[in-house]
Amino acid sequence: MAVRQITGRRLNQYAKDYVVFDLETTGISAQEDSIIEISAIKVRDHNPVEEFTALINPGTHIPAGATNVNGITDDMVKDAPGLTEVLPNFLSFIEGEILVGHNIQSFDLPFIYRAAEELLEKEVPNDYIDTLHMARECLPMLRRYRLVDISEYFRIETKGAHRALNDCVMNQQCYEQMGKLVKETTVEICPQCGGELRRRSGRFGDFYGCTNYPSCRFTRNV
Repeated sequence: MAVRQITGRRLNQYAKDYVVFDLETTGISAQEDSIIEISAIKVRDHNPVEEFTALINPGTHIPAGATNVNGITDDMVKDAPGLTEVLPNFLSFIEGEILVGHNIQSFDLPFIYRAAEELLEKEVPNDYIDTLHMARECLPMLRRYRLVDISEYFRIETKGAHRALNDCVMNQQCYEQMGKLVKETTVEICPQCGGELRRRSGRFGDFYGCTNYPSCRFTRNV
């Protein structure tokens, strides 16, 4: 029986110790598509100290559309281990760490949550920092917020983008730059839909409401 997934909090802060990670997949659906590459970089006192990277054989054909994005082919993964073998090592690598990644709340984390539940019956309760949200807050002048756009803004090398380890290197540098621009705050997450909770004033005083209102009507007393 699969365990109930419990997610961590989305943070908005400049952490000195964390793990930045990235996935490459066969498509964009966390429910239907497969992970074909996982990479991560462990950071201590703002400096990279250890890397984790692995190609993964999904057991199915990699669609041309995915290959066009990340360059990973069936031939490249034919001798690679399956996710059942790689995932425990990845979870051990990130255990107890704050996770950092670009658009991980909507993309990478749902893939990891599903895999951990279905393959290992485990939860992944790590708090996390999504650099997409950070960029929208501290770089309002940008027109687009892709990782390559943010990297180019900070004059960070983008060669090799869309391979997991290269994206981790880029994003770690972007996070360090953006981290200097944001105030350390904790973003509270709605337990019903995963949206952000904001403090509001109502008829009976202040309360926390979900930013996904009216589709989500969760509230919590201050």
